[in-house]
Amino acid sequence: MFETWELLSLQNYWWGIVSLLGGFLAMILFVQGGQALIPSLAKNEADKSLLYNLYGRKWELGFTTLVLFGGAVFAAFPLFYAVSFGGAYFAWMVLLFAYIIQAVSYEYRTKKGNVYGSRVYELFLSINGFLSPFLIGVIIATLFSGGAFIVDDANLSHWLNPMRGLEALSVPFNVLGGISVVLVSRVLGMLYILNSVQEKSLLELTRKKLRIELLMAIAFLASFALWLFVLPGAAAHSETITIEASRYWHTFTFYPIVLLMPFVIGLGLFILGGFKGGKSSFWCGVAGTVLMVFALLMSSGIDGAPFYPSYADLQSSLTITNSSGSRNTLVVMSYVSLFVPVVLGYIAVVWRAMSKPLTHDEIKQDPFSY
Repeated sequence: MFETWELLSLQNYWWGIVSLLGGFLAMILFVQGGQALIPSLAKNEADKSLLYNLYGRKWELGFTTLVLFGGAVFAAFPLFYAVSFGGAYFAWMVLLFAYIIQAVSYEYRTKKGNVYGSRVYELFLSINGFLSPFLIGVIIATLFSGGAFIVDDANLSHWLNPMRGLEALSVPFNVLGGISVVLVSRVLGMLYILNSVQEKSLLELTRKKLRIELLMAIAFLASFALWLFVLPGAAAHSETITIEASRYWHTFTFYPIVLLMPFVIGLGLFILGGFKGGKSSFWCGVAGTVLMVFALLMSSGIDGAPFYPSYADLQSSLTITNSSGSRNTLVVMSYVSLFVPVVLGYIAVVWRAMSKPLTHDEIKQDPFSY
């Protein structure tokens, strides 16, 4: 089937898969968003224990999705992997450190003989709850604002800023993207509580806080989208890359079914889930998040547009055509990708088995509680 596809079709196919995995990665950040909210939502130790166990049962999915995302990028777009993971490695190392302290904290928070006390690990989880979504949002935003790299004639990349990716934090557009993802993760985290907890006092407090967080998330998402739509962007014309006014708005409107419609529907689902605030609202919110992030990522590189501009050398900007693997590699990987629905089905079954509504009594009786 895939042998008859043109190379650009295979590259678009894999950029779509990478974009979809990015959407799932953003969706799984509900764990981080919920962790950051625990100190303000839990009024006693019983509530705190319940919430840490609620998110502790899902934290591995975020790290797994991050690794899967990185693996897909490495296999399909190796030059992008080399430029981003190899060049901006300080930013990625800080992100990985945030995930490491999350894993350690869930393992040792309530372990007997813990010399640091549970509060230290709870602080680590709060740091992870803010830092991971923020850095992922900043990294996503750099796909539009660009990075300080060049690609030489030997197709080797060189990062020119000694901050190695941390300089992205000085760009207001990137910071806005980071804050937007933080707020989205917090809203999803609260929707997960409404979907999975039966304690009435905790549900009432969560609903009160949800409306405020949702309005903030909508405001920041709208600001990020509007800024993106008026942002000048790198555009490919023949073999030359130039700056085009409102490039991303033109891309969204040129592909309304693939980009604009999923983004609008996704934003609508996210808002609907937040305002509804019911038991099934979580699934509405996460579906909307996946669609929004998919549309944003897909818009950056569809049909060979530069998805990672270089502000050090515009002609070094990365596209799906100049950064992808060989045609044979993409064909073989495309057949492997047909098994993705099987993996997703397995995840869905496991998720369902681990998602019984929690109560204080159940946590007390669980010998493996976090």
